[in-house]
Amino acid sequence: MIKGIYEFISEVQLKKYAELAVRAGVNLQKNQLLIIHSDIQNATFARLIQTVAYEAGASNVFIDWTDEQSTKEFYLNAADSVIDHFPDWQAARFKEWDDAGAAYTHIISENLDVFKEVSPERISRFQKASRTKLEGYYAKIMSHEVRWCLLAVPNVVWATKVFPNLSKEEALQSLWKLILKGSRADGKNPIKDWESHNKAFQSRKKILNESQFEALHFRNSRGTDLLVGLPKNHLYIGGGVIDKNGIPFFPNIPTEEIFTAPHKNKVNGKLVGTKPLIYGGSVIDEFYLIFKDGRITDYYAAKGQEMLQNLIETDEGSHYLGEIALVCNKSPLAQADTLFYNTLFDENTSCHIGIGNASPSNIQNGIDQSEEELKAAGLNASLLLVNVTFGTEDMKVVGIEEGGTEVLLMKDGDFQF
Repeated sequence: MIKGIYEFISEVQLKKYAELAVRAGVNLQKNQLLIIHSDIQNATFARLIQTVAYEAGASNVFIDWTDEQSTKEFYLNAADSVIDHFPDWQAARFKEWDDAGAAYTHIISENLDVFKEVSPERISRFQKASRTKLEGYYAKIMSHEVRWCLLAVPNVVWATKVFPNLSKEEALQSLWKLILKGSRADGKNPIKDWESHNKAFQSRKKILNESQFEALHFRNSRGTDLLVGLPKNHLYIGGGVIDKNGIPFFPNIPTEEIFTAPHKNKVNGKLVGTKPLIYGGSVIDEFYLIFKDGRITDYYAAKGQEMLQNLIETDEGSHYLGEIALVCNKSPLAQADTLFYNTLFDENTSCHIGIGNASPSNIQNGIDQSEEELKAAGLNASLLLVNVTFGTEDMKVVGIEEGGTEVLLMKDGDFQF
């Protein structure tokens, strides 16, 4: 039995989780390069994914190690000139990987307090510098030109944050159970379960794509009253997506969302966040955003106001939206009724928006269009995309057709079609 945080999950189940990431998540092909981004605390699982990837026929598996404690020291003590600079050699690595046709797996494990001593402004500056240098890489990610998969493993800090009234051992065991259940990775054959899960997305995406609503109207008792205009020929994506070579993959494990891109200049009203937003190692909570003609014109957070400001002020595009997502509250993840303090999990429990960059895949033939054509179609461009959860148990969503006819899409947080 593997010890530490892994003693609460069998080796068989852990390998199935790794196989899900490799064979369904990135859908690794034979003789393909796999890059694993992992903190050193997740070394056991990263190495297991490496083993599974070689078994699947990978040409090479490179683990790109990080260390959050070293990153904290960097943010606290590095010279200002360094904070504002992302090295060329770092960017060159991604270009070489992309040119080699690499797939990317990202292992995350939340630690909310690790950067509490760090100025949010310094974090924001370095993230802006890195995203600027890696703009080409992120463009490939957003257009699904490369295949990638994001998934999580627990740690003690995260587990006790989610389950503060349990012992460390009980909290870890409980978080493992929820991660695997929410990720549909706790069955006998998770890969087949995900094939079935993906089929469930297809009929709703077909209905939404054929309907071509002019706008979606979101309302709930928390104060959200948001009208989201949609570009012509928009496309909804959900579950699995297809890369440029026609190979399917799942970018997120878990995933429960059906999403499209709003029209950059046609979002109006108020959005009230319902779960904390984790950004740059900081928690933003009890917040709202006000939109006029697509732009965030006012905002407030009772906790994390400075980080929220830094996020919105990243660039011009971070004042607008790049994503609007419909998420049912009846999924295994939503039914867990748990605050995960992690965006990947919390965003997949209810409806959310994405501040920043829109995916070209959310418009017909968008991948083949130029930046000017995408802009003319109403898609936003930004260095970042940060998802914000605002769904509730009484969320109502109405699709508005050309001419003003309203079609009920969601009631009490559940799909009506």
